[in-house]
Amino acid sequence: MDVLEWLAATAPAVALRRSATLYMFVNAAHILAIGLLVGAILPLDLRLAGFFRKVPVEAVAPFLSRSAGVGLILAIATGFCLFSVRPLEYAANPAFLAKLCLIGLGLLNLLAVHVGRGWKGLLATGLIHPGLRFSAALSAAIWIAAVLAGRWIGFL
Repeated sequence: MDVLEWLAATAPAVALRRSATLYMFVNAAHILAIGLLVGAILPLDLRLAGFFRKVPVEAVAPFLSRSAGVGLILAIATGFCLFSVRPLEYAANPAFLAKLCLIGLGLLNLLAVHVGRGWKGLLATGLIHPGLRFSAALSAAIWIAAVLAGRWIGFL
């Protein structure tokens, strides 16, 4: 709890609490970052899962993967700023905790995909390994669930 209280007392957290305009901009940036993440990862996951077969996966996968990565980094940064405004409340919110767990699962899945042979083979040959298809379907489900958990936070 001491760390959370310290976080709430930091200058950026205080500034966000005191300025509705600053909070609005950080919140909007968080929403845009999530849009970039999900807007890039879902088409990639759908293509890897077997949809849109006419789209050359070896051409779109690197771009969509990097775009999702940028969105993820921005969403984490802005999300941390928003968390700092009321860290004690968020740390006790089941929906927030579920969101964090889902993000963790999404990151583990991402790591498994990018470390495995399937991703390198995909980029080199355009062939999608069955394990990669499963990971893509799992990824889509995890990131959609994380967005839903994020929306749920305000209702608890």
